[in-house]
Amino acid sequence: MYDLILRGARLDGDLVDVAVTGGRIERVAPGIGGTAAREIDAGGRLLSPPFVESHVHLDTTLTAGQPRWNGSGTLFEGIQIWSERKKEISREDVIGRATQLLRWQAAQGVLHVRTHADVTDPELTGLKALLELREQVRSWIEVQVVAFPQEGLLSYPKGAELMEEAMKLGADAVGGIPHFEHTREMGAESVKETFRLAEKYDRPVDVHCDETDDPESRFLEVMAAEAIRTGMGDRVTASHTTAFGSYDNAYAFKLMGFLVKGGINFVANPLINITLQGRYDAYPKRRGITRVKELWQNGLNVSLGYDDVMDPWYPLGTGGMLQPAHMAVHACHMTAREEVVACFDMVTEGGARTLGLEGYGLAEGSPADFVLVDAPGKWEAVRRLAATTLVVRGGEVISETRPAETRLMGEVVDFERRGGQG
Repeated sequence: MYDLILRGARLDGDLVDVAVTGGRIERVAPGIGGTAAREIDAGGRLLSPPFVESHVHLDTTLTAGQPRWNGSGTLFEGIQIWSERKKEISREDVIGRATQLLRWQAAQGVLHVRTHADVTDPELTGLKALLELREQVRSWIEVQVVAFPQEGLLSYPKGAELMEEAMKLGADAVGGIPHFEHTREMGAESVKETFRLAEKYDRPVDVHCDETDDPESRFLEVMAAEAIRTGMGDRVTASHTTAFGSYDNAYAFKLMGFLVKGGINFVANPLINITLQGRYDAYPKRRGITRVKELWQNGLNVSLGYDDVMDPWYPLGTGGMLQPAHMAVHACHMTAREEVVACFDMVTEGGARTLGLEGYGLAEGSPADFVLVDAPGKWEAVRRLAATTLVVRGGEVISETRPAETRLMGEVVDFERRGGQG
């Protein structure tokens, strides 16, 4: 007798059952016999490992309009607004807002989250709150905390010392923001300092890198050089890298070979990148997003993040990961069928690689963490921004959602395409 059997789920186009015992997947196969304490009919819906949020800011979430709205919509005004708002944060404030967003995310099938916590704060209030929250929610969602120097690792007073204190307190990764340092030289040095701390404390690196439209912002090459020098490759993540979309092609093609050699991870944040970037352009306006398609075509690991949910940089959002996947399809010209599927994979398997997750996936013996999506496949899930109807964590059902039903003139409307070529 199993603890749980999920029957009739769609995996790689086939209908399978999933049997769970002791919090682990025991079998994945068609027509599993036997009984279980609970059986669930999947109804042919898509079976997927959980969604992974590769890049979000839980300490700033749900603060849009506080103390004022971002009128210009720029990254830099957002940083200024946050510098004002963070003077008022407290442990309770951060934990309350972050918990609310985590609940939204878990209900939508997000069970792994990497959050950045601002450490340009002498009290490290946000970081300490998120480290505490990380332990509080461990039973239902996994959170990694990156120590992030929002106002500069070297430019902010005692920024490097605060970063080192964050490592001692237990931050999961070392962050950076080289393009926001006072000078180009300080930016390059801040990247090297980030890697020095990562080696000293044996932590991965996740840097906000070249988050600007400036084609002369070239700290990505410094990150790649450091990744090669240290051999840290797959433990290094370059987030945003939006300037890559503005580079001259001659330089970009040279850099791509360098990046392949370094083997680092990339996180794009399509919703936010396309919103914040290009603000200083007249026309034509740049899309302001990194070369997601080309990175993926060159075999580099790319994942997608939401980045901001209702904060000084982005006033909208729900935290559901199909939204950035859907935007990536459009903003990155990834409309071929295999490219749409790749965008789905970027918020599941790609994110798992970025976060260095072990045991992630649907293999027998893996932790019983999986979701059902109200679509027959990945392409349809992205097309329809399909709802996550079931979320299972450690073999326990933690969330169930009933899909909306639409009736037109008394008949149920089916949003799947019928007839013609599939």
